[in-house]
Amino acid sequence: MEYQAKELFAKHGVAVTLGKTVETAEDAKAAAEEIGGVTVVKAQVKAGGRGKAGGVKIAKTADEAYQYASDILGMEIKGLTVNRVLVVPATPPEEEYYFSFLLDRSNRQYLCIASVEGGVEIEEVAKTNPDAVKQIAIDPGAGVDEAKAREIATEAAFPEPVFEQAVTMIQALYTTFVEEDATLVEVNPLARLEGDKLEALDGKVSLDDNASEFRHPHHEDFVIREEADPLESKAKDKGLNYVKLDGQVGIIGNGAGLVMSTLDVVAYAGEAHGGVKPANFLDIGGGANAQVMADGLDVILNDPQVKSVFVNVFGGITACDEVANGIKGALEILGDAATKPLVVRLDGNNVDKGRAILDELNPPLVTQVGTMDGAADKAAELANA
Repeated sequence: MEYQAKELFAKHGVAVTLGKTVETAEDAKAAAEEIGGVTVVKAQVKAGGRGKAGGVKIAKTADEAYQYASDILGMEIKGLTVNRVLVVPATPPEEEYYFSFLLDRSNRQYLCIASVEGGVEIEEVAKTNPDAVKQIAIDPGAGVDEAKAREIATEAAFPEPVFEQAVTMIQALYTTFVEEDATLVEVNPLARLEGDKLEALDGKVSLDDNASEFRHPHHEDFVIREEADPLESKAKDKGLNYVKLDGQVGIIGNGAGLVMSTLDVVAYAGEAHGGVKPANFLDIGGGANAQVMADGLDVILNDPQVKSVFVNVFGGITACDEVANGIKGALEILGDAATKPLVVRLDGNNVDKGRAILDELNPPLVTQVGTMDGAADKAAELANA
């Protein structure tokens, strides 16, 4: 969230005003009184467009801060409930810029995007005047030293009164990006304030969870457990690669590519069965033993939206007989908790042995289908029924 991004910015020397983050209107009033003068009350959710949604208000008095906080707390912005607001001094920008570093996966490099015609309307600028939005490739090996920062500031055409501050800011933001193992560091707006002071008025940071778990244990402090999806939290605790979606067919597969393909075929098959859709992404990877399968099924079956489950496995590193034994063991572990139909498609290494194991077990909830398309159609049919 913005207030958390600003904490990371401050840690690495980015010019920023932290303000006070509160969860009640009374505390918002107290924060405004402590700050003094005109303040801004800003909704704290992981979504853009907060201002347009009514989640950012300028309060001339502490009483107004109280009223605006009362209005903003509890509201929904893009489906996210506002549980806290940030109260900061009002610093009207004289000019607004846009700046970010991000991971450019397709080109295997970092990318800097900057615009001195940016600010909150950067998307519109990119449409109407794309030349004003500069994209500068960053070699991860070379990084951003002072010379590179000057090159970026020059290409982006930061004005002379704030040019040197921009050079310093660019280096600090790159340090944040690299040292925190971020995939995105964004400032929108990066503002030129009265007196030619350059400051990050907002912030967005996306962190790489794969790095956070062992390189940055303090990143766990940014997780607000009570606001996380309970199924995603449960899956994370079990070490599963799970993403909750808004559908009715639970998906389990081994390998991210296969699971993504499974989402597509289920969505396509669902068009003929009442429009049912995939309920999740769940990649169990190569270790599809009984406990892993049980953990995956436990998460999916506890989703009240799920009406059927599609287990789609291509035996490679993990052979199909191991997967079949995993399903068998999972059903034994779950017992009466397994109440929804499972459609299983096995193919690849030791497929005949795997199918024979399930045929011998013959569990009433399990239907085997030989093809991916056929299994997707059956799972969609059962979910619709």
